[in-house]
Amino acid sequence: MDVYRNLIGGDLVPAADGRTLDSVNPATGEVWARVPASGRADAEAAVAAARAAFPRWSALPALARGQALRRVARVFAEHAEELARIETTDNGRILRDTLHKDLPGMTVLWELAAGQVLDAVRGDTVILGPDTLGLTRREPYGVVVGVIPWNSPISTFSAKAAHALAAGNTVIVKPAEQASASVLRLGELLADVLPPGVLNIVGGLGEEVGEALVRHRDVAKISLTGSTETGRAITRASADALKPLTFELGGKSPNIVFADADLDAATEGVTVNSIYTGNAGQVCVAGSRILIQRPIWEEMLARIGAAAAGITLADPLDPRTTMGPIVSAGQYERVRSYLELAAKEGTDLVFGGRTGADVVPALPGGYWVEPTLYATTDNSLRVCQEEIFGPVAVALPFDTEEEALAIANDSPYGLAAGLWTRDLGRAHRFVRDLQAGNVWVNTFRQMPPGLPFGGVKDSGYGHDSVLSYTREKTAILNTRS
Repeated sequence: MDVYRNLIGGDLVPAADGRTLDSVNPATGEVWARVPASGRADAEAAVAAARAAFPRWSALPALARGQALRRVARVFAEHAEELARIETTDNGRILRDTLHKDLPGMTVLWELAAGQVLDAVRGDTVILGPDTLGLTRREPYGVVVGVIPWNSPISTFSAKAAHALAAGNTVIVKPAEQASASVLRLGELLADVLPPGVLNIVGGLGEEVGEALVRHRDVAKISLTGSTETGRAITRASADALKPLTFELGGKSPNIVFADADLDAATEGVTVNSIYTGNAGQVCVAGSRILIQRPIWEEMLARIGAAAAGITLADPLDPRTTMGPIVSAGQYERVRSYLELAAKEGTDLVFGGRTGADVVPALPGGYWVEPTLYATTDNSLRVCQEEIFGPVAVALPFDTEEEALAIANDSPYGLAAGLWTRDLGRAHRFVRDLQAGNVWVNTFRQMPPGLPFGGVKDSGYGHDSVLSYTREKTAILNTRS
């Protein structure tokens, strides 16, 4: 049984009251590790440590901060396989993704953040008159809290911590209680890499340590990747102190296939790279609404079914596995409830729908849901409007560009959208008119480091970048002696 600890002020410590939470391997349903069940005392200690470390860290020359971040990047590279296996065991995300996509990508992200440190100290100069200058300067906020989700802990940890640290802030990361182990292990590896208190990691329940952190008056900024419900809760909890917020929240992303598309590429793009494989649909940008132009409706449904039939559900640590389990018992029951709802709402089951031991008999205790597709003409159904966060998609037909755009935008969410067409003019029109923070044309789920990632509507606002972790100050200087 692995036991993980918090990182607070450079020290690896259990929760102040000694409480722990069980981490369950979702492929087996068995407890494999314990993590701290931190509370208010741990939040207070983490904020105090981060606040004490802030003056020295923010005063470091930018290039010195960059050197420190490069040391972090080396830790990611040197411990990639260990971290990937921990994350896969903890949340079920398949090893071929955690090891060959996530860890290499995050090594690059930390290197890129190290190279952007000078952006955080650049300002503008405006000549207002012969004896008057206007200056702007960028300054870090101070103590930043990053609240991260269970579906991709290492990646979201990096997106928040690397950019906030590059800008000169000190950081507290609160990982999701369902999957904290990989980030807490990172705390162990980084305890001696960064100065004490610059990076702190505190595990526990959101309603306990998470709420204590976001309400704390010495926390200057909060960045959340998580559900829209959590975003609303953090907004309420932080309102008294009027903290700046960055939210990357839920999605119900449309993936739109026109009749002129390369159907081989589109089939892979709406199945393998969108909703089913990798993380079993537990991705905020998952293309969970597949919009198909009527002339190719039947053909695309058959193609998607054939592609889904080739997906391998098995032990996520097996490199041959292409789709893993649902992360937890609670999320598993949530997904199952939507399967029941789809039947009640009168959708047509195209394929899938089985759960549990029927899906992977070799691992009967795991939280398994097979790739599932429903079809309907009614985009107002709850299964079309609400984020399921599992390997469950809904196909909807359309005739014209205008109808496709209307269906795509008829959603409370606006995180991402995909478009499959050979028509360049149509591609530009949809990039312009789709209500989404990220639009992919003839590809899907491409999120390279260095490009902004965020949403609109109930999918949040802002994005994690070096400049987003700074605020601008204006100064007017009269130079007459």
